[in-house]
Amino acid sequence: MEDNTKVNSGVKKNNAKFKPILKTVQDVTIRFAGDSGDGMQLTGSQFTDTIAATGHDIGILPDFPADIRAPAGSLYGVSGYTIRFSNHDIHTSGDSVDVLVAMNPAALKVNLKDLKKNGIIIANLDTFDRKNLDLAQYEKNPLEDGSLEGYNVYEIPITRSTLESLKDMNLPQKTAQKCKNFFALGLLYWLYNKSYDFTLTWLREKFKNQPELIEANSRVLKAGYYHGEITEIFTTRFEVEPAKLKKGTYRNLNGNEAIALGLTTAAARAGLQLFVGSYPITPASEIMQTLAKYKHFGVKMFQAEDEIAGICTAIGASFAGCLAGTTTSGPGMALKNEAIGLAVMAELPLVVVNVQRGGPSTGLPTKTEQADLFQAMFGRNGESPVPVLAVSSPTDCFYLAIEAARIAIKYMTPVILLSDGFIAQGSEPFRVPKISELPEIKVIFQTRRDGFFPYSRSENLARPWVKPGTKGLEHRIGGLEKQNVSGNVSYEPENHHYMVKLREKKIKKIETDIPELKVEGVKDSELLVLGWGSTGGAVADAVENHILKGKKVAYAILKYLNPMPKNTERILKSYPKILVPEVNLGQLAKLIRCEFLIDVIQFNKVKGLPFKPSEIEAKIEEILKV
Repeated sequence: MEDNTKVNSGVKKNNAKFKPILKTVQDVTIRFAGDSGDGMQLTGSQFTDTIAATGHDIGILPDFPADIRAPAGSLYGVSGYTIRFSNHDIHTSGDSVDVLVAMNPAALKVNLKDLKKNGIIIANLDTFDRKNLDLAQYEKNPLEDGSLEGYNVYEIPITRSTLESLKDMNLPQKTAQKCKNFFALGLLYWLYNKSYDFTLTWLREKFKNQPELIEANSRVLKAGYYHGEITEIFTTRFEVEPAKLKKGTYRNLNGNEAIALGLTTAAARAGLQLFVGSYPITPASEIMQTLAKYKHFGVKMFQAEDEIAGICTAIGASFAGCLAGTTTSGPGMALKNEAIGLAVMAELPLVVVNVQRGGPSTGLPTKTEQADLFQAMFGRNGESPVPVLAVSSPTDCFYLAIEAARIAIKYMTPVILLSDGFIAQGSEPFRVPKISELPEIKVIFQTRRDGFFPYSRSENLARPWVKPGTKGLEHRIGGLEKQNVSGNVSYEPENHHYMVKLREKKIKKIETDIPELKVEGVKDSELLVLGWGSTGGAVADAVENHILKGKKVAYAILKYLNPMPKNTERILKSYPKILVPEVNLGQLAKLIRCEFLIDVIQFNKVKGLPFKPSEIEAKIEEILKV
């Protein structure tokens, strides 16, 4: 990349032989940033889909305000979309940004701290007027005062160029201006040597009943693409070669879509109808939206009037013999917890998905957090243990949704599946598996009358699953304590103690049915970095970077949190030092201390953002120097 470059909007050079250098790089991180109404999420997702289709590994981080429409030009109204793509395996959206597309001064001010020195700034020159500079709290224009020295700054009149491209279409100016994000998208396609054909196809499908919008956005996309060519302001274009991914068919999938697909697949593998009763809540709503598209697979997606109704309908569907689930985020989990206790007592299979966000209460609706682990473990009244699983990537979302369903059915229990906003909205290339690669989910409905009792036990300590209406197998279940075997309501102290221990034993038994904890990196190292959930990617990148430097470090990612894998204690006690990074104040660290009497080094961050690998790398350095 060129150093200390500042280029204005650029008049076409007269050198007809000019051709920019095409430079091959291994890894690039781009951030599109602008006002919340500038279409940055759409721009980023279109760029992501194009990159995914060309065979790169990717990591993304959408970041947008909680306000439906924050004041235009304000600092807290900035919306951003970061995409990292590479020719090798990556686990995160990266540490710092190579290219910042700033659609207004506020976007520049909010995101400049994350841009690498010598990085590229593409600024929409038309928005750097006094009004927008004041809104962004700039006393002077940063494009003119020398404060951007050390960056490669390209001042491009994106808005004017957009309007110029559309001047003969006689569109309302407001409509024409909304196309400017596609100018930026086209320019980035050119800069990174990518075709815009994927986006043209998307436009034709998206606006098939509005041909004027297809024409307008297509024109602007092409205008942005050829702007770099005809103005000749860029001396270098960049290219990232495709990653060497495992052979197969891939699609770009975010975490929410993957959970929806995983639940649908689990139902198909079990031979059951999928019923999901939910209520919309950020950042989990997309699971509902995706499931609603799967009607042709027999999926029943029910939008209830509130969170409590959502889970109660799911419990009813489970009683009726469906694979049932409910989706929510932390505030919704608080409302669902009594009903989860009902499912524990009734011993019915149920998958409860919690896409965690910043809390408490309404908290930070559009920001990520890992602070619901204690809620998942202990958030219900009484002794009501449930299995808890946590995803660490969008691909994990697919496979652990299937695993949650498998465990729920096999052990007749509700299962909590923890995701979070970062994983839910992040995406990566997902290799579509063959049916033979997926686990079988065996379902046995009790149909024989001989020896039937609603709370008799299998070898897994699971009670029988009986469809209501099965002749001769009439029974009742509910929230009152059950007498062992018979299922009659019982208030006997000894029976209650026995049933509490029995339900606990059933959940503990699951540890013999899940994979052991796997350690990656240098096994005989002094330090083990233990991650869970969305810290997993940053932990993996950080440790792998240290190993490349010749350091001895290992890491492990906990995906089963209750019960933990049966070798967890042995693994943890084999390392002198254990670092546990968490986007909370140390919930897993406290569980480990309590369960295994092992001290760990906490590393906590509660800022609504995921860990960067560099933050964990710095902490590893600090520990190893002690």
